[in-house]
Amino acid sequence: MNQASSERLREYLAQLPPQSQALLMREFERALERGEDTAVATYVLQELRKVVRGAEDDEEARPRTEDPARLLFRPLEPFLVDGNFPIRPGQIRRASLAQIWVWLARDGAPEAVREFEEAMTRARESEASGSIEPAVRKLQLAAAQAMIQITTPTPGDDHQRALSRVGPPNVIEDLVSAGQVLQAREALENLSSKMPGFMRVFGEAQITAAVAALNVPSLQTPQLLPFALSLIVQRLTAPWQIIRLAVKIAASDDEIRVAATPYGVAVTIALHDLYFVAACLRTDIRRGHFEEIADQLKTLHDGVRGLRTELDLRNDSVWGRQLASIRADISNSLQSEIESVPGRVRRILRQRADKDITVGARIDMSEVEETAGLIDFVALCRTFASELAINEVTLRTYSDLQHYVEQSTEALVQSLRNEKGRAFRQQQAKAAIRFCEVLFGSDYASLMNRAAENAVIGDRKPAAKASQK
Repeated sequence: MNQASSERLREYLAQLPPQSQALLMREFERALERGEDTAVATYVLQELRKVVRGAEDDEEARPRTEDPARLLFRPLEPFLVDGNFPIRPGQIRRASLAQIWVWLARDGAPEAVREFEEAMTRARESEASGSIEPAVRKLQLAAAQAMIQITTPTPGDDHQRALSRVGPPNVIEDLVSAGQVLQAREALENLSSKMPGFMRVFGEAQITAAVAALNVPSLQTPQLLPFALSLIVQRLTAPWQIIRLAVKIAASDDEIRVAATPYGVAVTIALHDLYFVAACLRTDIRRGHFEEIADQLKTLHDGVRGLRTELDLRNDSVWGRQLASIRADISNSLQSEIESVPGRVRRILRQRADKDITVGARIDMSEVEETAGLIDFVALCRTFASELAINEVTLRTYSDLQHYVEQSTEALVQSLRNEKGRAFRQQQAKAAIRFCEVLFGSDYASLMNRAAENAVIGDRKPAAKASQK
C-alpha cells in the first residue's frame, strides 16, 4: 500500500471504539497463528498496534503472540477495561489478569501452563506458528476448569483460604467471569461472527437477528448473557439502544416486565455506560479538556432521551433513580462551567479608563481563544440542554453573552477613535470580534472588523490634514 492508503487506514482504525480495536486485533492475531492471509493480517496488525500503542517503530511493537498469558486471555479482550472505575456486568478488569496468571502458573494449573510454554518453545524453534492454536485452546480449557473449580464452594474445603491465595475480592470477581468466558469461548466467537461489524441503527431486523444469534443455551445463563450483550453493544453506534433487546424480549416497555426477564441486565449495562460517559465529561471539564465534549454531550443526550422515551421508568424505581442521578450529575458538572463563562468574557472586554491602561498592557490571545472555545461550549450545551436538565441556565447565559458582547464590541470600536490607549483597545476589539464570530457568525464578525479598521483610519485622516495645514 502507498503512503496515502496507509494514512487512510490509520485514520479509520483510530476512529474505531477501543473495544472494536481490541476485537480486530484479536481476529488478526488468530489469522496469523493459523497461517491465513499473513500478508494482509501482518500489515493491518502493525498499523493497528501503532494506533493503540502509539508506536511508530515496528520493532517496538513486539508480536503479542509471544506472550503466553496474552494468548491464554485472548478471548477476554473484548471485555477488558482499564482504570479504577467500577465495572458493570459483562466487563473484566485488565489489572486482574496478571494475578490470575501467577495463580494459574503456581497453583491453579501449573502442569498445563508448563506444557503450553514448552509447546510455544517448540513452535518458535520450528517457526510453525500455526501449530500453537490447539495448545492455546487446551490451556484455556484447563484454566477455565481450574477457575470454576476454585470459585465453586465444596463441603469440607477451606474455600475462603483457597481464594485468598489468588488475590483480593475484585480479582476473585474477575476470576469467576474469566472462567465462564474461557469455557464459553466458542459460543461467544460464534455470536461475534454472526453479528455485523457495525450497526448504525439497531432496528427491528437487527434486533431479530441478535435474538436468534443469542438463542444458545450456554449464552442464556446469568453469568454469560451480560458478556454476550457486551459483544453486541460494541457493534452499536448508539450503545444505549441495547435496551431494545430487553423491550423486545419482554414484549413491553414497562420496566417491571423488562426487569423480570434475564435481558433486564441490558438496561443495567446502558445506565452504567451512560454514568461512565458522565464521569468522563466531569473529569474533562475539570481539567479544561474540551476536545471530546461534543461527542460526550451527544452520547449523553441521546442515551438519556432514549431511555426516557423507550422505557416506562418510574421515578422511585432503581433504574429511575439511577437515570435521575445521571442527569443531576451532568447538570451539576455543566452548570458551574457555563455560569463561569460570562465572567471570563467581561474580564477581557471590560472598558478601562485611559489612566488605567499602562504602557505595554497586553491581552493574552491564548486566553481569548480559550474563552472563545468556552463560548462555543455554551452554544453546544444549548443544543442538548433540554434532556440534560440545563435548559434554563444555558439559555440565560447564552442570551447574556450575546447582549454583552454585542454592546462591548460596538463600544470598543468607537473607542478606537481615541488615540490614547489605542494599542490595548485594538487588542480588546480583536478579542470582541473573535467572540462575535462564535456568537453571531463570520459575516457579523467581518462587518465589525471593517468598522474597527475604519475607526482607526478615520481618526488618522483628520490628523494628517491638520499637519498639512
